[in-house]
Amino acid sequence: MIRVVLADDEPLIREGWGAMLSLHDDLAVVGQAADGREAVEAGAGADVVLMDVRMPRMDGLAATVELTRRSPSTRVVVVTTFENDQLVWAALRAGAAGYVLKRAPAGELVEAVRLVHSRRAVLFPDALRRIASPHHGSARPRRPVALTPRELEVLRHITLGQANPEIAAALHVSRETIKTHVTNVLDKLGARDRTHAAVLAYELGLILHGVEPDRPRPHQTDR
Repeated sequence: MIRVVLADDEPLIREGWGAMLSLHDDLAVVGQAADGREAVEAGAGADVVLMDVRMPRMDGLAATVELTRRSPSTRVVVVTTFENDQLVWAALRAGAAGYVLKRAPAGELVEAVRLVHSRRAVLFPDALRRIASPHHGSARPRRPVALTPRELEVLRHITLGQANPEIAAALHVSRETIKTHVTNVLDKLGARDRTHAAVLAYELGLILHGVEPDRPRPHQTDR
């Protein structure tokens, strides 16, 4: 059961989300919040928080920063009316695991909750590549990032939104090997999850945005 908290200052929006999620046996609404401060309190310990951006007392971006600091295992999906690349980028950098527009179909919101909870892949990788384009190479690492050639290749596949089985098939190695590589990549980048790893990959200029990963060369190993 995925425990979800709904954070929006409009009661009708929260009711709509709740009614939508209640149709699915694997989802349970365990709390609601009408502002950012309430979202932090109600969301701590939950699996997923649907977070509006524009809320009183504390906006959704500040609430996301505080919530992910207080409850690292909680995944935040920012739900916004605004199709604004800078806003979405700010939300992802604040710690959101993904975003959905309020006008999106109901199924898209449900699948977003499931996907960020499972941590299988990056939500909307094509949109992330577009949004990240102006920020490519804009940051310097807080610590040296020494990814092996294979880890860099795995990171490229992560930014393409591929889950471990897909990466394993593409690189012709076992799923367990990919699982180990992903763990190492997240650790070396200091990333919370795959979405954060993708954001850092673009900001640090570790990959070329929008470029398909190179095929592994015959002499490459999984070291």
